[in-house]
Amino acid sequence: MSHDPAAPRPCHTTRIALMAVLLASTALGGFSVGHSGRAAGTEPALNTPAVAQAIPDFADLVARVKPAVVSITVMGREVADDDAPRPFGRMPRDGRSGEGRRSEGRGSGFIIDAAGTIVTNNHVVRGATSVSVTLDDGTVLPAKVVGRDGRTDIAVLKIVADRSLPFVKLGASANVRPGEWVVAMGNPFGLGGSVSAGIVSAAGRDIGAGPYDQFIQIDAPINPGNSGGPLFAQDGRVVGVNTAIYSPSGGSVGIGFAVPADVVRNVVAQLEHDGRVTRGYIGVQTQPVEPALVKALHLPGIGGALVANVVADSPAAKAGLQPGDVVRAVGGQKIETPRDLAVAIAGVKPGENARLDILRNGAASAIDVVVTNMPNEQRADADTVAPAADAEPRVGLALAPLSPDLQGQLDLPQGTKGVVIAAVAPGSAAARAGLRPGDVITRVGIDPVASPEQATRAIRAGARDEALALRILRDGNALFVAVRMGAGGAGFG
Repeated sequence: MSHDPAAPRPCHTTRIALMAVLLASTALGGFSVGHSGRAAGTEPALNTPAVAQAIPDFADLVARVKPAVVSITVMGREVADDDAPRPFGRMPRDGRSGEGRRSEGRGSGFIIDAAGTIVTNNHVVRGATSVSVTLDDGTVLPAKVVGRDGRTDIAVLKIVADRSLPFVKLGASANVRPGEWVVAMGNPFGLGGSVSAGIVSAAGRDIGAGPYDQFIQIDAPINPGNSGGPLFAQDGRVVGVNTAIYSPSGGSVGIGFAVPADVVRNVVAQLEHDGRVTRGYIGVQTQPVEPALVKALHLPGIGGALVANVVADSPAAKAGLQPGDVVRAVGGQKIETPRDLAVAIAGVKPGENARLDILRNGAASAIDVVVTNMPNEQRADADTVAPAADAEPRVGLALAPLSPDLQGQLDLPQGTKGVVIAAVAPGSAAARAGLRPGDVITRVGIDPVASPEQATRAIRAGARDEALALRILRDGNALFVAVRMGAGGAGFG
């Protein structure tokens, strides 16, 4: 039987129809399988517009706020150690030359009022001999540095324009929560206005940059040149100033830090009014209440700021605050860490009273302290320790009298009383606690000690507990150290 080559082939036709159905069922944009009957070559292209749910974006937000974001260019001389590594890699300026030479650097900022007040980072303009600002429309204007604050890394600039300028407002950073979307804007690597988005990774982050650290941590990419740029919440308000990145490589690895807007608002107001920032001061050195110290000092639990030292003639000393006191609240504001205390006191206007809720010897009480201006910080160094007489190392310590000669060598204040640690036995309880030769023990628990014999008796009495608290002086700073009296940690005598 002959076969007509012009006759249709059912198997081939079936395969074509099946392929059309499969293609229609997998096409992007919601195409239906009903198109399989179209003539060849009339199927819609894959880029044909189709009705579909759009992915949310930040385009409208960026369009609203972008005109208020500026690029900053500085000319100046190199500042010593400005590009030296810092904790978590504070973002360096671009275009640096050798130390002492003229250099050009770039950063970011944002306008906060129609008159041309601009917020940026202190490290962007530090050492600058001239500063210029490039607006979003390309206009370049000279800028004046109104004031700088190194402790929070915030600076305020002023420009004069022939028109009212677009501006953005500072929001409430206290309401920022981990997991919410944020948008970072600025001038990364000098490329001009750029935007990146991410989420808040953490709030109240302490990165060791200063006593008032409470950064917002974000994963929105920020890079050198983004310094001083705004961090926006979804309502278009600024919730932070991009300030630092963690960066082994010098670029973004997804961990950035912004100064919270609540901090910025207070600093900017003072810089605009006075050109400087005034912070409250009471004159104490504090440390965290660690679990070991809870038992050693007979405290009800962790939390608070343990007073390790009270500066002579300071407001705290005049109010009767003592080493060993634990500050639990300031003006009703709960204190969980020493940083909380530093921030709370810094926010009190000098001349006003601050009520401190404290624990002393396990009993709760309150003390009113008259806050003053923070003085310049001074720190004594003690790099050398003279040999001292032996004492029997039963807890792992050899003690020696604190002679006038040793006081001078250790750069201690005149009249300091205590005993010097002459040696620490390897592997002992004292060694495990981190004590070292040259430390000066001034108290055992809450009891002051002035001689090796007195210290020995106090340590022997306190060693019956699981942990022993020693207050020491080291490199000009006072702190409590908890010595755990576990296995192998016998007490004196």
